[in-house]
Amino acid sequence: MAAGGGQAFAWQVFPPMPTCRVYGTVAHQDGHLLVLGGCGRAGLPLDTAETLDMASHTWLALAPLPTARAGAAAVVLGKQVLVVGGVDEVQSPVAAVEAFLADEGRWERRATLPQAAMGVATVERDGMVYALGGMGSDTAPQAQVRVYEPRRDCWLSLPSMPTPCYGASTFLHGNKIYVLGGRQGKLPVTAFEAFDLEACTWTRHPSLPSRRAFAGCAMAEGSVFSLGGLQQPGPHNFYSRPHFVNTVEMFDLEHGSWTKLPRSLRMRDKRADFVVGSLGGHIVAIGGLGNQPCPLGSVESFSLARRRWEALPAMPTARCSCSSLQAGSRLFVIGGVAEGPSQAVEALCLRDGV
Repeated sequence: MAAGGGQAFAWQVFPPMPTCRVYGTVAHQDGHLLVLGGCGRAGLPLDTAETLDMASHTWLALAPLPTARAGAAAVVLGKQVLVVGGVDEVQSPVAAVEAFLADEGRWERRATLPQAAMGVATVERDGMVYALGGMGSDTAPQAQVRVYEPRRDCWLSLPSMPTPCYGASTFLHGNKIYVLGGRQGKLPVTAFEAFDLEACTWTRHPSLPSRRAFAGCAMAEGSVFSLGGLQQPGPHNFYSRPHFVNTVEMFDLEHGSWTKLPRSLRMRDKRADFVVGSLGGHIVAIGGLGNQPCPLGSVESFSLARRRWEALPAMPTARCSCSSLQAGSRLFVIGGVAEGPSQAVEALCLRDGV
């Protein structure tokens, strides 16, 4: 059921993390929010692991990660949290894979990735973990697709992505993993591809209409949305500079085509490096960077039913480069950068009864 406008949303402020961080890895497990690794004030990857009991609103320190890392991927497998890839203290991609055993409060090493990688995208389905793309030690984007089998503690190779990239957005829809965007070096990728888990084959879909870095992506009601970002000049436009945009592009999975929404349906604010999610029939855009000298605190939502943008309550703490996680009717915004690495943990929520 669609929520009824901006008044349907509110912010819930949680106690700040004991450790400020950006590029932390987050997971939700049995009523606990886990925040793992990331970069602290010194700009170096952390081995710090902390958990928030969302019922008592208290933080507890966990056993440190065996490998300090930032920008890793995390997947919850029952009572375990699997941490994959990332970048280490010497700015090198990580091959190590480690599992936190929640019931025992300790870490165990798992089979390493076949190749060290940062910016790996992960998807869990039926207890299997799919790891797609990444950037290797040679800084080249990867096309590898691997699947982790927990019972055998091994990685198996699957058909490679047609377009190598790292930092892509992934969505599981039916029996397909959709992979959108990402980067190749400093260049944003416009490819949109789908991997059929049953047929084990890739399909190329039409590419994004515009090339934008640090855009936000979400899936809702059979459509994929690509929002905002930093517009890149064309290859022959030597005098143009990248600039923030409020572009909205929508891919209809049923009809297989992109629509670039008109100016009247663009976001209210131009922004990049922001949090995006889907709550109560709305696509929400939170914070990020814009044309102002400091991070944005503005929040807005696109109503899928009314097809218009509406202002929502502003972030309690304006930030960019945040980690995010959706748990039920709450979209958590964790850490990131305010004036420096942030300790803030806040959640945009649907009000009771909506």
